[in-house]
Amino acid sequence: MTRLNTQTLLIIVILVLILIPAIRTSIKHMKGEGDCCGGPIKKKISGPVLREVTVHIDGMHCQNCRVRIENHLNEMDGIVAKVNLNKKAATISVYKDVDDLEIQNTIEKLGYTVVSME
Repeated sequence: MTRLNTQTLLIIVILVLILIPAIRTSIKHMKGEGDCCGGPIKKKISGPVLREVTVHIDGMHCQNCRVRIENHLNEMDGIVAKVNLNKKAATISVYKDVDDLEIQNTIEKLGYTVVSME
């Protein structure tokens, strides 16, 4: 068995130190939580919930789609949204007077289709 020389060992250590953060970042990106996606916006309800709306959405294919829709909805004043990719639906808690058409337009401007709202 041959011994690793100092240069080879140093190269291996450097590669490991570079690869670990790269792999972690890639995993976050695949989940839609990477810096390029902005990650999900954490938003809390400020006041009593007036109503809840379930929006069925067509065109979502990945976690990035989910995060994108969720973030745009959560940027709206008066709502807190949680999007479920598997169910292809957003559950929206409305705590101010927000028109359903405004919610629908926000989603459709992103290139997705609102199938129904309940």
